[in-house]
Amino acid sequence: MRTIGAVTVARSDYSILRPILRAIASEPRLRPQLIAGGTHWSGAFGETVHDIEADGFEVTARVDAMPASDMPRDIARSIGEATSGFADVYARCRPDVLLLIGDRFETLAAASASLPFTIPIAHVHGGELSQGAFDEQIRHAITKLSHLHFVSAESHAQRVIQMGEEPWRVTVSGAPALDNLRLTALMPRDELERRVGIALVPAPLLVTFHPATLEYRRTAEQVDELIAALEFVERPVVITAPNVDTSNAVVRDRLQRFAAARPGVLFMENLGTVVYWSLMAVAAAMAGNSSSGIIEAGSLGLPVVNIGSRQAGRERGPNVIDVENGRADITTGLTRALDPAFRLGLQGMTNLYGDGCAAPRIVERLAGVTLGQELLVKRFHQVPA
Repeated sequence: MRTIGAVTVARSDYSILRPILRAIASEPRLRPQLIAGGTHWSGAFGETVHDIEADGFEVTARVDAMPASDMPRDIARSIGEATSGFADVYARCRPDVLLLIGDRFETLAAASASLPFTIPIAHVHGGELSQGAFDEQIRHAITKLSHLHFVSAESHAQRVIQMGEEPWRVTVSGAPALDNLRLTALMPRDELERRVGIALVPAPLLVTFHPATLEYRRTAEQVDELIAALEFVERPVVITAPNVDTSNAVVRDRLQRFAAARPGVLFMENLGTVVYWSLMAVAAAMAGNSSSGIIEAGSLGLPVVNIGSRQAGRERGPNVIDVENGRADITTGLTRALDPAFRLGLQGMTNLYGDGCAAPRIVERLAGVTLGQELLVKRFHQVPA
C-alpha cells in the first residue's frame, strides 16, 4: 500500500484537500498520512484542526510554525522553522509521495524540506497566476520542486510545461474545491441565519479580503477604501477573516471595528467550509480578492467584485467584475454586481475550473504512477520556439 503524505497549513488549502483525502481513504492502493501545520493549531485563527477531526480524518503529524507577527521578518523566520518541523516529520514517517496544495509560504517549507529525503511531490493548482501577491513566486517555485502536477485548466497545464516540466507529469484534473461544492449539502437559509446570528434578508453581501502581499505597505489604505464603499451597502454584510499574510492584522482590526460599529454587519473568524459556501449560495454578491471568488463562485453563478491586484492574471469567468482599490471603483463594481440584471445574465455559465470531479483523477494518478528514478529524475522539457 502506498502512503500519501498530505500537507495542510490553513483552512483555505484544507477545503481543497478534503475531497482528495476522502478519495484516498476509499482507494485500497493508497493510505493517507495527514500532516497539519500553520494556523490549524492557532486559537486566534479558529483552531481549525477541529474541523479536520470532525470530518473524520486523523492527523498523523503536527508542525508548529506560526509567525510571531505579520511582519516580513517574522514570516521569513517561520518559513525556516516550518522547514525544520517538516524535516522532523519526514524523518519519523517518510511518505511515498508528498501531496501539496497551492501557494502558501508554509507549503514552500514542506516542499523544501522533502528534497534531501528524495520524496516525490505531487502539486495541486500549479500554473496559475496571482500577480499581486508573492504567492505567485511560491506557486511556481513549488512547481519546479514537484514531480507530478495536477492543474485546474488546460491553460495552466501549458504554463507548467512552459516552465520546463515534462508533459507526462501534468494532469488536467480541474479544481478539487469544486468536488467539495458539488458533493456538499448546503445549509438552508433559516439554518444559516441561526448559525451566523443575523438575518440574511435581503440577500447578504459576502466580503473576503486579504492583503496583497506585494503591496503590503498600502494594506491600511486599501482596506479603508473597501470600508468606505461598504458604508453605502444597504443589506446584511458578512465579512470573513483574512489569511495569515503580511499585514493581515491591519485588515482584521479595521474590519472587526467596522463590523462592531455597524448593525447588520458580521465579522467571523472561521466560518467553516459548509457555512462559507452556504453563504455564497444565498449571497447577492461577493466582494474582496479571494481565489474563492474566482474559482468556486463561478459554479454558483455568483457575481463577484474582485478588488485590486492580488488575483491579477488568474483566469476568470463572466461573473467577476475587476475594480481598482479606490472607493469609487469599488462602489461602481458593487452597484453592477448587485443589479439583478447582471446576475440574470450569468444563468447557465460554465466554470472554467472544472466539473467537480478532480479528486478521482488525482487519486487514480497517485495510485498508478510508477515510483522510482524515472519519477524522481527531472529532465527539462524544451518547448519549441
